[in-house]
Amino acid sequence: MNTLVNYIRSLFLLELWQGLSVTGRYLFKRKITVQYPEEKTPISPRFRGLHALRRYPNGEERCIACKLCEAVCPALAITIETEPRADGSRRTTRYDIDLFKCIYCGFCEESCPVDSIVETRFFEYHFEDRADSVMTKDKLLAIGDKYEQQLAEDRAAQAPYR
Repeated sequence: MNTLVNYIRSLFLLELWQGLSVTGRYLFKRKITVQYPEEKTPISPRFRGLHALRRYPNGEERCIACKLCEAVCPALAITIETEPRADGSRRTTRYDIDLFKCIYCGFCEESCPVDSIVETRFFEYHFEDRADSVMTKDKLLAIGDKYEQQLAEDRAAQAPYR
């Protein structure tokens, strides 16, 4: 009996018609495809994209070289070298993030006591050379300067959750 049912199903292409009925149901419904370069979808303020180093309003970099972000990074993507300044405080001489290693977990951002290292909402970046994947201190500070207004707004919006 089972063989007869299977024969009839294969003769009338029952599975094919079931698949075509699913296609037919969605054929005339409203489409949800986003035409990406022209249309952008909304991005959450908590989205984790490209890294940036922030500065204080007086122009001094925020990083105090505590190396917590380097210690907490599960992918070991952050490399920091420090040097004492004349006033006795520490500052970074080298702050590198290898974006090929980075898993964008946000642990570096959460561990920073002065909110120096942050992840922006910028996700449209690419590398033409493998060496470009290492974000140096100068590149990170430039990105932070470029997106400071947006970063400050995002931090203000997240303040009740911290």
